[in-house]
Amino acid sequence: MFLCRLGGLVKHHHFDHHRGVRRYSSMNPVPLFYTGSTRSDEHVELPRRLQRSERKPLVTGITELKRTKRAERKTKQEVREITLRPPDNGLLVRRLVPVAHEVHRSWQVLFKCASRVLEQVGVHACRVCGEVHVGGAPHLIRTCDVAGSMPSKEHSWVRGGTEHVLPSVESFHLYDRLGRAVSHEERLMVDRIPAVVELCIQAGVDVPEYPTKRRIYPVYNVAGKLIDFERKFPRDYSSGIDIQTHGFWEKKKNNNNNQKERESESFAFGEDAQEIATRGMEAWERLQSGVSELMTKYPAQTCGFCSEVQVGTKGHRARICQAYKHQMRDGQHAWQEATVDDLVPPVYVWHVPDPRSGTPLVDELKRYLGKLPAAVELFAQAGAGVGEAYRGMMREDVCVPELDEERLVV
Repeated sequence: MFLCRLGGLVKHHHFDHHRGVRRYSSMNPVPLFYTGSTRSDEHVELPRRLQRSERKPLVTGITELKRTKRAERKTKQEVREITLRPPDNGLLVRRLVPVAHEVHRSWQVLFKCASRVLEQVGVHACRVCGEVHVGGAPHLIRTCDVAGSMPSKEHSWVRGGTEHVLPSVESFHLYDRLGRAVSHEERLMVDRIPAVVELCIQAGVDVPEYPTKRRIYPVYNVAGKLIDFERKFPRDYSSGIDIQTHGFWEKKKNNNNNQKERESESFAFGEDAQEIATRGMEAWERLQSGVSELMTKYPAQTCGFCSEVQVGTKGHRARICQAYKHQMRDGQHAWQEATVDDLVPPVYVWHVPDPRSGTPLVDELKRYLGKLPAAVELFAQAGAGVGEAYRGMMREDVCVPELDEERLVV
């Protein structure tokens, strides 16, 4: 039950979940505008959309970055061995290997659940600005304010799909994560895979299609230079058997264990959309927490002006940036430390309080509405429960008035 003041009249507001209707009860006027839950996670402010000329906020402050670089330059001047710990020395962090496998499985389950739920819950995308709406009827909120949009700022909706709810961010696959960066001339010869998959591979997941170098002996750092005592190529590829002559080395014979693992992960649910949505919501939460834990040891880089991501200690050198003032950088990316949202974009959409009503959201009531990540909103409309972390974004503590009552809100 919530309280909101409408023109001096305070109403008790609650939603009848059994009948799907909103009920009010009158009370005497009291000198307050709003009362709701006293939880500390209310009114979560979402990050605003950056302008074209704005750079993404830095994870680490510029002062700290300068201090770290000065210390590194000073250390390189001394001819001595610098002790490296996993994964900086090329070895895996053992405690994060199960986390990487869990993230990889959750990533696969998430896409499968989303594709199944999309058969019953509609998704729309604006073909001008790219905004996404999850629900049956597209909203009427006028927020299309980009070049080529209509003067009324109304959206031009088209049917959306999984790529709008869960956009795939790709990264160059590195055979050796401690090797040199991908050059501009190699940009078409190196495979690009989803950044989450590349992160899992570097953290210990073996994918036969994308081999990677697993070191047995650590790498040493002497005067800022890495010294690797292992052979350049692994033992199982040294004979040249089952190696294709183009692209990355790929075994022609599939691994039976990985094949059985994929078959065991196939979904055996029924036609219950709520059960599928619940599994998808759990996979989303595991993916978010797992990627955040992996990135504490396995860093990733992102461009400060575009959405390019490179998993590894440094960014690539391909000159493919077309963002703000890319001519001054000769097409090079402005690399900085990446966050979880760079690898798994949340794509915030307007939260529909009552999907069963079929009434589209209107522009006059947008200040009373909240937002959710598109994947969370998709599974929530299919019947999955929303976690406490998203309660503040949904703004469930706010009573959404009717159109004829909106002018009375003070």
